[in-house]
Amino acid sequence: MTRVKRSTHARKKRRATLALAKGYRGDGSRHYRVAKETLLKADQYAYRDRRNRKRDFRRLWITRINAAARQNEMSYSQFMHGLQLAGVELDRKILADMAVRDADTFRRFADRAREALAAG
Repeated sequence: MTRVKRSTHARKKRRATLALAKGYRGDGSRHYRVAKETLLKADQYAYRDRRNRKRDFRRLWITRINAAARQNEMSYSQFMHGLQLAGVELDRKILADMAVRDADTFRRFADRAREALAAG
């Protein structure tokens, strides 16, 4: 078998790794071995936090809906159950945005939820 000289590809790979690590503190951006380890850890954090972001946003939306529902003399659980009974199929993201930007519309949804709870 013929001999393969790797210097060009190895240098290219190292340069790419250091380019990805640009902006990291200390040796993490300057030394290949440390940069490689730092990038591995960064990828783990990115993977984990892409999932955690969904969790965090859902918590934020629930908090906003709860605050707006309490301004309309309802708890979050009563409000959501009332909407379900009323057949309103809006997700929490839309409801939270409505609670922040359009309180009047949110109040009308709260009234519909209250009526559905009383009827059902």
